[in-house]
Amino acid sequence: MKKTALVLTAGALLATVAAGCGDKKEDTKQGTAASPAASTAPAASTAPAAGKQANIGVAIYKFDDTFMTGVRNAISDAAKDKAKVDIVDSQNSQPTQNDKVDLFISKKVNAMAINPVDRAAAGVIINKAKTANIPVVFLNREPLPDDMKKWDKVFYVGAKAEESGTISGQLLVDHWKAHPEMDKNKDGVMQYVMLKGEPGHQDAELRTKFSVQAIEAAGIKVQKLAEDTAMWDRVKGQEKMAAFLAANGDKIEAVLANNDDMALGAIEALKAAGYFKGDKTMPVVGVDATAPALKALSDGTMLGTVLNDAKNQGKATFAIANVLAQGQTPTKENTGYDITDKQYVWIKYKKITKENANEAQ
Repeated sequence: MKKTALVLTAGALLATVAAGCGDKKEDTKQGTAASPAASTAPAASTAPAAGKQANIGVAIYKFDDTFMTGVRNAISDAAKDKAKVDIVDSQNSQPTQNDKVDLFISKKVNAMAINPVDRAAAGVIINKAKTANIPVVFLNREPLPDDMKKWDKVFYVGAKAEESGTISGQLLVDHWKAHPEMDKNKDGVMQYVMLKGEPGHQDAELRTKFSVQAIEAAGIKVQKLAEDTAMWDRVKGQEKMAAFLAANGDKIEAVLANNDDMALGAIEALKAAGYFKGDKTMPVVGVDATAPALKALSDGTMLGTVLNDAKNQGKATFAIANVLAQGQTPTKENTGYDITDKQYVWIKYKKITKENANEAQ
């Protein structure tokens, strides 16, 4: 009888221990399952310690873009003695840029400034930045409006592309009115060719659209002889312009390019075809007012360009990023720039010709 009781008691104890072990194992499983949800909570503030300079990670879509070189130089200059900036080349590859962003986050930078390779990829970058609680400023390539609404620590610095397009068209309108000989065939119609930037890029699409609209708004009829993308690139611009000349010859009366690099490429193709010698000229318009473009204005091979203010885009990008890095909210008072809709800084464009080229220096 006693023996039976002892056996039963030992069995009960073993069952209790087994049940306890089972409960602990189940708790561990639940904890593992719950941990990913916990990891998605925003991280603590990344502002630097008092008296310390902020660390800001900057990713440019590619270093060999003439305009963006001006912007990154302006960021570096603005940051001197104020913050540490790590500026990296995304090599025109969105996967490469995503890796750079991941590296910035792993280094726990205090803020990021991103010139996206693909504006549609901004949403992914914002999600990563928000999870790490690292404010982000996009520059020059505007994210989609829905992406900008994802977080109140997302800002954009750039210029309104439609404004640059309108000014490009106005440059040709002014020349058409001042030089009736521009209408080679005397048909009252401006026959033009268009060199576009990257397909789908808001600057390329809007500059193309609004430049032509500005000419038509001035009461001048237009005929597009050719249009092709040269991807913001000087060599590609030269190749495309050579093809336009081969197909259309002297029918072309004007060249519109979405940026200076492509315009300068077109000028090289025109030179090879005998233009800019004697009385044989061609009005070529670009955008950005880069140093090589200003030289072309001085030489008389470029009609005009539009000042895309690289210096102020860079200065504003740093100013916004640095204020955010300190855990503060950017305002006109602490950045020096007007902020529209609490997220946007718009830098004005300006018409540049040979006569006022010094204003773009």
